[in-house]
Amino acid sequence: MAADDSPRRRLSDGAKGAPTLVGAGTRFEGRLVAQGAVMVAGEVVGDGDVRGTLTVSAEAHWHGDVHAQAAVVAGRVTGSLTIDGKLEIGKGAVIRGNVRAQQLAIANGAILDGELQVTGTEPVVRFEERRATRMTE
Repeated sequence: MAADDSPRRRLSDGAKGAPTLVGAGTRFEGRLVAQGAVMVAGEVVGDGDVRGTLTVSAEAHWHGDVHAQAAVVAGRVTGSLTIDGKLEIGKGAVIRGNVRAQQLAIANGAILDGELQVTGTEPVVRFEERRATRMTE
């Protein structure tokens, strides 16, 4: 297994290309459709279709249903999440809605208020958050 394929690497570490960014202090209203990665540090009101990795920073809030290839949630999501691959939920995350993901890693302290469905065969991974949650490193 190559170093970049290590299962212990965080999803945000492997992001490639320039993401679509909803910056801090920004509010986006409407349906968001993106062909690649999306990073949210502000607020999104509406549904989303992200064909890459979705990153919701600790300060961010997404109101609406979201479908993404993979996701890292450190902030708040009010709505359903459907993730085709891996979902990583950080310790300060609050998700109020149903969640469906193929793989799930969840930090101690995260809040999930809704139904959870893991569709893959991998066990749910629980972890202690050891590093600060940031948009970029």
